[in-house]
Amino acid sequence: MTWMTKWSGGFPLYLERADGARVVDVDGNNYADFALGDTGAMAGHSPAAVAAAIRDRVTERGGITAMLPTEDAEWVAAELCRRFGLPLWSFALSATDANRWAIRLARLVTGRRRILVFSQSYHGSVDETFIVLDAQDRPRSRPGNVAPAVDPTETTRVAHFNDLPSVERELAHGDVAVIVTEPALTNIGIVLPEPGFLDGLAALAKRHGCLLLIDETHTFSAGPGGMTATEGLDPDILVIGKSIGGGIPCGAYGISQDIADRVTALVAKGEADIDDVGGVGGTLAGNALSTAAMRATLSSVLVDTAFAHMIELATHYTAGIQATIDDHELDWSVTQLGARAEYRFARPAPRTGNDSAAAAAPLLDEYFHLYLSNRGVLLTPFHNMTLMSPATRSEDVDVHIELFKAAVAELVGGIRSSA
Repeated sequence: MTWMTKWSGGFPLYLERADGARVVDVDGNNYADFALGDTGAMAGHSPAAVAAAIRDRVTERGGITAMLPTEDAEWVAAELCRRFGLPLWSFALSATDANRWAIRLARLVTGRRRILVFSQSYHGSVDETFIVLDAQDRPRSRPGNVAPAVDPTETTRVAHFNDLPSVERELAHGDVAVIVTEPALTNIGIVLPEPGFLDGLAALAKRHGCLLLIDETHTFSAGPGGMTATEGLDPDILVIGKSIGGGIPCGAYGISQDIADRVTALVAKGEADIDDVGGVGGTLAGNALSTAAMRATLSSVLVDTAFAHMIELATHYTAGIQATIDDHELDWSVTQLGARAEYRFARPAPRTGNDSAAAAAPLLDEYFHLYLSNRGVLLTPFHNMTLMSPATRSEDVDVHIELFKAAVAELVGGIRSSA
């Protein structure tokens, strides 16, 4: 993975083994893991129920992939319906593919060619989403975007998160098929929606005749039904990935009955082929191994009681980080999203993706990452996200808080002595 070069120090640690919320590298160093595969291991490393389901699927029942549906697939779809409200589900091997396929369906049923995303949002490696607003609020391909097949300014409109007027300006063109958004920005640092923003977004989508796609891949940390449940959202399409498979690659998207009916009608007229050449689906999507892992994760690991534990730990962590920030009167902030929390070197906390990008401080990031990893605590390598799992221990959270406190004290002391 090319992004592993972002590990502080210029190279990644090499994994020897992992269990629960702890990992051991090839040199025998033991770490409390708060990165958790950037949510891919939100269930913890090799949770017993998932490991048992994988063993059973591989050895007892056999059939890792057979291009046949399984009872597990039906169970997982029903559970996703229960948690997120949408009635019909299809599986992928990543949220990227789930987003990509869902966007195709949105374009199909609306007859519109553009999508709308938010500047500095993240939806995997979907080509159309690598677009931002520059300092003059002009749309442009995200800096560093690698050889896009099509300039995303031709396929995508872009607005500022938490800015409904900027959304309405873009929707007024009348060519947007679907708004694709996380309910809170995450990959640029957590940016929470302001009161009324998500409801206003849904109202604008309906008024302008476009669909609303909610990407819960990272915001699933908010609770058993993600922010869709906690915020009472009613999307037309929902995408999720990573964490629901307990570490096994997976993704899924749910659609409304209305979208399903419109797709069916178009297929019946011969205007779309979603069975073969339509670019929706993949040979291994919904394979027996991934659906077995998803069923075990959702039925036995990432359940209501687990989220209560995880969110309680994250709340304790957030309070501890905030106390250190307050003690030193730093212009920093910490934001919590359920079981996930992140500190930023800005106060107040950023309210848009561009604000969050402007608050980046790579040298401070590297300082904290190295300080913590040298003392047995791992963060996600490309930002300061701390994630709790069902296996995370309160004592590890306390150690993390104390190490942050010590790191800040040394940093502040060094700055004052040099001044």
